[in-house]
Amino acid sequence: MSGSALLAGAAALPVALRAQTSVPPASAYHFNESDQPVWTKPPLAPGEPGRDYKPVVTLNGSTLPFRIIDGVKVFHLVCEEVDHVFVPKTEWNGECRATCWGFNGRVHGPTIECVEGDRVRIYVTNKLAAATSVHWHGLIIPCGMDGVGGLTQKAIQPGETFKYEFTVWQHGTFMYHSHHDEMTQMALGMLGMFIIHPREPEKTPPDRDYVFLLSEWKIMPGTSRPDPNEMVEFNMLTLNARSFPGTAPMLAKLGDRMRLRIGNLSAMDHHPIHIHGHAMRVVATDGGPIPEAGQWPEVSVLVPVGSTRTVEFVANNPGDWAFHCHMTHHVMNQMGHGTPNLIGIDPGKLDKKVRSFLPGYMTMGEDGMADMGDMGMPIPPNSVPMVGGPGPYDYITMGGMFTTLKVREDLGNLDPVQGTDFLYGGWYKNPPGTQAALATQAELQRDLGS
Repeated sequence: MSGSALLAGAAALPVALRAQTSVPPASAYHFNESDQPVWTKPPLAPGEPGRDYKPVVTLNGSTLPFRIIDGVKVFHLVCEEVDHVFVPKTEWNGECRATCWGFNGRVHGPTIECVEGDRVRIYVTNKLAAATSVHWHGLIIPCGMDGVGGLTQKAIQPGETFKYEFTVWQHGTFMYHSHHDEMTQMALGMLGMFIIHPREPEKTPPDRDYVFLLSEWKIMPGTSRPDPNEMVEFNMLTLNARSFPGTAPMLAKLGDRMRLRIGNLSAMDHHPIHIHGHAMRVVATDGGPIPEAGQWPEVSVLVPVGSTRTVEFVANNPGDWAFHCHMTHHVMNQMGHGTPNLIGIDPGKLDKKVRSFLPGYMTMGEDGMADMGDMGMPIPPNSVPMVGGPGPYDYITMGGMFTTLKVREDLGNLDPVQGTDFLYGGWYKNPPGTQAALATQAELQRDLGS
């Protein structure tokens, strides 16, 4: 067939009747090396969870359900305002929540999962007060399905429902997001992850497959909406739209093969995501899988804006391990960038004098910020400045883009989907002789001579 005839045939494809039943050779996957784009290949029968793939886990999130109609996977996204909690209220901290924009009552939107070769039909209903569109970030699909308002389609007006339909011929970790008034709508939360599993079963599939979407927000204390105009001073940094201590932990049984899929749709910042106690291999980007010979080890993987990185490792080191962005201001909640540097300053009687007309006043920062979250100071409503969480030994002085990897010999009845915050799964008990502790006088005399 000529190129034009093939394109025309693909556009008019009656999917249910034309779906292939045989699997093409592995060399035909992901990229079509001929003169045709990959979406022109006819679809396969729909892949099913549990049979053709093991579903991913989006901590603090959800997966979008689908129906199969005449051989096509049918999804429905609803764009709407969402009252979203970034950090839930606990006995140790106040709550931070905001009126955001999201999908299906969630921020971020639910994760979409399908299988390479699936034909997908995605309805998008707009319940917002503004026009919108949805872009399928990283997918190689027909131009008219790309979702860029004004360029590839009319914007979806309030009250309208648009239909997107295409065949996915890639596998890997991708994203979706609004592509109309992007600065506003993405800053308000219109983001989500799009996972495509390989059609041919993996030889060594992971035991745990976690998904994280990184984002950043500006929520001024006392306000109720994120500020979409911010370009520099973001003060809420999130994993799956939650900030520590509201982030659920990753759970792993000792020896589990782990896969972490990390996408970054922050407005301005790249994020070096760092893991403790383990080394990761970077196995894929949103451009495709990396051949084993080209994979490289990392303990911090840089995830650029608009990109995804997939890493794998074996959870062979038991304990409670930190997992976080290594931009130090990205592990603080609502940190005030305008706070003066008072490190080393003795305020003297200033606090006492100021309290005479401002009860509860305390000069902040003369000894650093580590104790601020544990002091229970009066704070403005809807704010969680410098809040961390109580650990098994001391207060954890981190927030924002931070969670934990909990590796255990036995997980019992623990299910990562049930976790809502950092306390799920309890704390690891270090075996004797494997934990840092206060040095004894005898040890100091023996080794340091004093």
